[in-house]
Amino acid sequence: MVDRNVLPPRRAAETFDLPFGGLNRNHAVTVGYYDDGRLGEVFITGGKSGEAVEAVARDGAVLLSLALQYGVPLETVARAITRDSQNQPSSIIGAVVDRLLVKETGDGGTDAEP
Repeated sequence: MVDRNVLPPRRAAETFDLPFGGLNRNHAVTVGYYDDGRLGEVFITGGKSGEAVEAVARDGAVLLSLALQYGVPLETVARAITRDSQNQPSSIIGAVVDRLLVKETGDGGTDAEP
């Protein structure tokens, strides 16, 4: 089994807003980085506290963070998420992954099939 690469207690982070799913307000996404600049964690909040969409977003961010910490490339996650017939992500997690790929690669493209 591969070891988990735990983030340092103090680390660079950034927050951005991301609209998704026709909600009246954006999701707030915070990403944390390792000292070498690699992405290591993701937090997502959106919707009303206690709503299912909020819980799914938060739990999905935890799973995405763990995948990153165990060395799963962001591109692999992007190819694995559910997409609609126009190859757009079907969940806020997918929207966050695509946004992070744009930042990381400059193009955000995936080879995912619709």
